[in-house]
Amino acid sequence: MGAAQTRSEHKYQDLSDRTGFSFEQIKNLHQRFQQLSGNEETLRKENLDSIPALANNPIKKQIVDAFFDKRNQRQDEVGRLEEIGFEQFLMVMSHFRPPTLKTTDEEKEALRKEKLRFLFNMHDTDNDGTITLTEYRKVVEELLSKSGAIGLEAAKAIADAAMLEVASTNVPHMAPDDFYEGITFEHFEQILKGLEMESRMHIRFLDVDTTTMRCGKSTS
Repeated sequence: MGAAQTRSEHKYQDLSDRTGFSFEQIKNLHQRFQQLSGNEETLRKENLDSIPALANNPIKKQIVDAFFDKRNQRQDEVGRLEEIGFEQFLMVMSHFRPPTLKTTDEEKEALRKEKLRFLFNMHDTDNDGTITLTEYRKVVEELLSKSGAIGLEAAKAIADAAMLEVASTNVPHMAPDDFYEGITFEHFEQILKGLEMESRMHIRFLDVDTTTMRCGKSTS
């Protein structure tokens, strides 16, 4: 009994060190993982596809895919996973962890960069280090056309105009005939420079409020 408890504590300590979550937060997230997986040891995409709160989300696919993207596992790997275990689930959830009162300015900056990289990866679907016009257009089309307020062609036109605006900002001396390859991560950082990401990037669609990492539907 004592040995098993010690192993469990060591495992939780390792996960806490790697993710920044407390033991209580890890326990809460494990409870939610079990609910989503049906008490299985792994999660598959269909488990997340069935979450009611995601049903009408225009970027549902990108959100779900992010959980199975090896780039989000903090191991410098690329590719896709067919299923994930709890530790892999926890690694993805850690990208939504907000800073605490004890977080230093240096740690906040690292946290911000990490969150931006996570968002960038969601849109850089082919992992070439650039969000191309095609990738950017697809996101904008989904965001605008699925709202029902605008048609597909209009959404494409808005996406094209937005990309041209980004190009003129990031490459101000670009000639008219030059081809803009797309948004690099450095450009992405500049675009979102004024946005406070450290505490704002959190999710509720898993019935987990990531500002507190407690399971259960939010009352706010």
